[in-house]
Parts: sequence; C-alpha cells; structure tokens
Amino acid sequence: MKKYFVIGNPISHSLSPKLHNHWLEQNNINAVYEKIKLEENEIENFIHKIKNQEINGCNVTVPFKKTVIPFLDKLSLEAEQTQSVNTICFHNGDLVGHNTDIGGFENAIKDTKYSLLEKRALVLGSGGVAPSIIFALYKMKVSSVILSNRTKSKAENLQNLYNKIKIVDWGELPEFDMIVNTTSVGLKKDENLDLDFSKIGKNKFFYDVIYNPKETNFLYEARKMGNLTENGKMMFIYQAHQAFSVWHKIFPVIDDEVIRIVEND
Repeated sequence: MKKYFVIGNPISHSLSPKLHNHWLEQNNINAVYEKIKLEENEIENFIHKIKNQEINGCNVTVPFKKTVIPFLDKLSLEAEQTQSVNTICFHNGDLVGHNTDIGGFENAIKDTKYSLLEKRALVLGSGGVAPSIIFALYKMKVSSVILSNRTKSKAENLQNLYNKIKIVDWGELPEFDMIVNTTSVGLKKDENLDLDFSKIGKNKFFYDVIYNPKETNFLYEARKMGNLTENGKMMFIYQAHQAFSVWHKIFPVIDDEVIRIVEND
C-alpha cells in the first residue's frame, strides 16, 4: 500500500487526509494519506524517506513550504518562481517540488466570479502561501499588490521575487479593493489580526486562506460591515485536486460530497 502525508506545524486543523482518502477510495487506489506534525530538524529525514520510496509523496503546509526546497532535486517552474513548494513527488529518480497553491487560489477566485482585473490587492503576511497568492494575483491582472507583514524585513525579502510590490507597515491600511489574509492568525477561534477595518467602507472583497474554521474573526468582522467574504475552502480543494493528479495521474471529481467533506468537519 502506498503512503502519502501532509506535513506541517501545526497540523491538527488539516482536512487533507479526509479529502485525499475519499478520492483514493473513489478511484480504487491502494493507498493511504495521513497528517504528521514535524519539527524543522525532522524535515530532511522525512524527505529522505520519499527518496527511498518508504513514502510515496507528501503535501507541505506552514511553515515548511520553503524549508523543504534544499532537500529536493528539482522544482516545477511555478515552485521555482515562487520559492514555495506544497507538493512533493518522486519522478524518474528525482524528488520534485510542485506548487499547486497558485492554481488552487486562481480557480477559487474564478468560482466567485469576482474580477481582479485592474483591482488593488492588499496581502497580509509574507510566509507560507503568500508568494503563491502574489504570483496568482499578478497572473489575474491586478493593478497593484501591497504587502504588509508584522516583521517588515520578511516582507522586504519577497521584493526579491516581486519587485513591483509595495510594502507598508503592519497596521497601515492603504486603499484596496481586495484583501487576502495569508497568515495563520485565525486557526484558533479567539485569534484576531488586530487591524482596524472600521474606516474602509463596504463592498471590499475579504479573502482568508484559512478554511478551518469556516469563518475566522477576520471574515466575520468584514461580513458584519457589508463586505464580500470568502474562506480558503475552494482553494484548499483545488490545490488538493492538482496535487492528486501529480501523484496519481488522475483528476478526481469535485462534487457536492467533496464540498460536504470539507464543510462538515
């Protein structure tokens, strides 16, 4: 039986095993998918197990999307451009890192029918999935990307990848049409970003990459003020959909049952 994992820290919130195991069963694939919490000093040994085929592949979530890169042999074009990996496979003797977060976010936004053409986007956070979100925003033709991170130097590091982005201090809220929370603040129900949105008005688009819980305080406050909100549920499903195809060469079905699996946890 083949074995697949999602690695991260924290990892208890991840619904990846439920989703992937559903698809594995649906497609009669003899494999199992589990989640495992790792410390940074355990990453190299874990990746080595994929090279040895003790493990057949893995997904990578916060905070290891960049950490895994030195232990891989090759990167896909999008993983290379974003320096972010969320899917690892063993292909023709090489460990290959892929980035399916970009396509996941792009497809999720398309589902909302919200056009990003010439819109101003504000991104909160600069780790984990942030490079992928920025990549996708530019791909969808936003007019500008503004980045804010509690540690400003980390935001400035992303300018090496995207020299067009503007950086503002944490707490500063410039004019925007869409705001994306890429931080992990909100995974716990009592967590707040400590940003004052009371003066921004209505009809902005608030997006949170977090999907569990379904509504973070960030989205709750935005909805109360009359803004469009969307959580990371469909991004999560679409990135998993692409990762599944990387390993199994099958695009699994995304249907109402899949939505229920993610929503009814």
